[in-house]
Amino acid sequence: MGMQLGSGKKGPVADINVTPLVDVMLVLLVIFMVTAPMLFSGINLKLPKTQKVNTLGLRPELVILSITEAEQFFIGKEAVAPKDLIPAILRKFKVSNTDVLYLRADYNLRYEKVAKLIANLKKSGVSNIALVTEVEKGN
Repeated sequence: MGMQLGSGKKGPVADINVTPLVDVMLVLLVIFMVTAPMLFSGINLKLPKTQKVNTLGLRPELVILSITEAEQFFIGKEAVAPKDLIPAILRKFKVSNTDVLYLRADYNLRYEKVAKLIANLKKSGVSNIALVTEVEKGN
């Protein structure tokens, strides 16, 4: 188990020193834990505030549709023209092997625009839509 003294055998030691490996792995773990929440900063939007229902960690592999106040559409961080929006979402569903669309709409965007978009999405077969909001302070 430990070092054998006085055995009289001299030669290479077959034990692997795993301490440096563990140190490197722990440093990498800490780095990933710190950077993971910052991976999807996405499009800068002022989201509506609600009470906390459940925690949602947005990751780049999810299908995230963001709509700015100026009615610009983004899937992830990629800008999409309004006429290409639904085909782009359906393509992204196939690539990511999911059917959930996370919708982030700016607080100052008219509700009418969001409602019409959701209706068009449902008409085209996108029925599993999750609305992303921010948590109110103090809740």
